[in-house]
Amino acid sequence: MAISPGIYDMTIQRRSDHSVSFQLQDNNLANVNLTGYTVTSQVWDESRANKLADATITITSVANGQFSWKVTDTQSTNFVNNTYRYDILLTDGSGNKEYWVEGRIFMSEGYTA
Repeated sequence: MAISPGIYDMTIQRRSDHSVSFQLQDNNLANVNLTGYTVTSQVWDESRANKLADATITITSVANGQFSWKVTDTQSTNFVNNTYRYDILLTDGSGNKEYWVEGRIFMSEGYTA
């Protein structure tokens, strides 16, 4: 399925739950069938020295390539820098790995406690 990762930047409020829905499509804009794939994602500081979180991936439609990406309020509490990086990795049943999405996470300070 070789494809260049799409870029999706997001803003998250510190100390909040944050969820994003994704639908993967190939170069022909056909939905990617996720049968047999594992989808994973991590959040790292920009220097890639410290991993801050493993995002929770929930596949919502295998046939249509749809899933949700989520970090919790507990995880985002530890996002003390202004910018982080993440990516979304698909691994097929044979162990082949491809990055499909990457981006920056910009932090916004939530004020209500």
